[in-house]
Amino acid sequence: MITFLVCLALLVGAYFVYGRYLERLVGIDPAAETPCHRCYDGVDYVPLPRWRIFLIQLLNIAGLGPIFGAVLGAAYGPVAFLWITFGGIFLGAMHDFVAGVISLRHDGASLPESAGHYLGRGTRLFMRLFSVGLMVLVGAVFLSQPASLIVNRLDIPALEGEAFGGFSWLMLLVLGVILVYYIAATLLPVDKIIGRIYPVFGVALLFMALGVLFVLLFSGRYTIPEFTSFENCLTDAREFPIVPMLFTTIACGAISGFHATQSPLMARCMRSEGESRSVFYGAMISESIVALIWAAIGMAFWGDVAGLNAAIARYDGQAAILIDLIATETLGPVLAAFVIFGVVACAITSGDTAFRSARLIVADFLGIEQRSLRKRIWISLPLFAAGLVIIFALPFQVMWSYFAWMNQTLAVVTLWMIVVYFARRGRGVAVGLIPALIMTYVCASYIFVSPLMFGMHNRVAAYVLGGVLTLAMLVWIIIKLRRDHAKGNA
Repeated sequence: MITFLVCLALLVGAYFVYGRYLERLVGIDPAAETPCHRCYDGVDYVPLPRWRIFLIQLLNIAGLGPIFGAVLGAAYGPVAFLWITFGGIFLGAMHDFVAGVISLRHDGASLPESAGHYLGRGTRLFMRLFSVGLMVLVGAVFLSQPASLIVNRLDIPALEGEAFGGFSWLMLLVLGVILVYYIAATLLPVDKIIGRIYPVFGVALLFMALGVLFVLLFSGRYTIPEFTSFENCLTDAREFPIVPMLFTTIACGAISGFHATQSPLMARCMRSEGESRSVFYGAMISESIVALIWAAIGMAFWGDVAGLNAAIARYDGQAAILIDLIATETLGPVLAAFVIFGVVACAITSGDTAFRSARLIVADFLGIEQRSLRKRIWISLPLFAAGLVIIFALPFQVMWSYFAWMNQTLAVVTLWMIVVYFARRGRGVAVGLIPALIMTYVCASYIFVSPLMFGMHNRVAAYVLGGVLTLAMLVWIIIKLRRDHAKGNA
């Protein structure tokens, strides 16, 4: 338990220490005018109080990642604690904070537009296509999984027969209800649904994490393993090495590119730059704490990490079933129902903002104003259609794996944007550069190691190729910075 408590203390302390350092580094100005005042439109640019924005941001970025990803990542062993803690402090929270401030200072610009400003036109075009694709994939994942959780909890025999594409009538019905909500949340002004119900769901997310934490610390029933080595505890460790697989399995609890697509939503609602640390850095630290708690209960609930691996194999990797079992046993059936409600809320409230982000990204690069409901509908309909196609065409395990890699690849681009941002400011380059190199290597080596991609059996060659791609990216950034400097001197 010592490892767990130390990691928990480091995460809390980082908000007050490293978070304040980053504030000074970017030069936060509480008196600066923010986008919600300059660009107010009553739809996406709407001033909201800090506490609401924090809870909305937390729900936007959380989803299933810090719960599902943390429990599945815990199968690697206590090394997962280190990735969640140090990844959350120095990579994820820094990534979210600086990307959020950049958007805030560019009128709440969506990530592709911000990345294009610092990395060039080619990156802007790539990010437009890649980001929209990822947002639709996220929407599909967070449409199917909450529906599965609800169906698992319901017992309606008359609706359990197969209807279409391997889905039951009940599953199709639940999917339809969630989809209707997604459409409403995507199209309506941000303060009508998101601004009103997200704070309630945010409290639910924190409450269920605190409930599990209380059981871990005071019930006396569970022993949290200590970190003693970097051993990979997976049953099939050869197939899924810690580098890079752990770094993509636990994404949202450590670092997630998806977060940088959500920050512009809140950057358009913030009333002061002084709110940035609590909204961007604080929400990510909170998510890392949630992930740390769920990773700990994942390791402890089945006796040890070997027991967790056996459970994952027994239930075919269905994290929803594992979470349901943990909640029911630790908190009892009544509170377990509340926990499942919270998990469903986490997923749904990331799915709807994923589609909303996709709408804004498309609107930004096509230059389509969003005051008109008709124009919002025309952009949104193809996005929802694509999400439904993905749900019926791909199994969840495949969707989640590709989402995880795309998610971290998006983080790579965002981190290199941050490097250029700091370079132009003439300070703090190492704060962005070290995380950028780490995540570039993770995503590059994943291409050659993962069985879903090249799956090379020669791991030495796979890791060397990952290093070559990382070095090539570094060289490209150096050349770009020198060209920028030369243009500035000219």
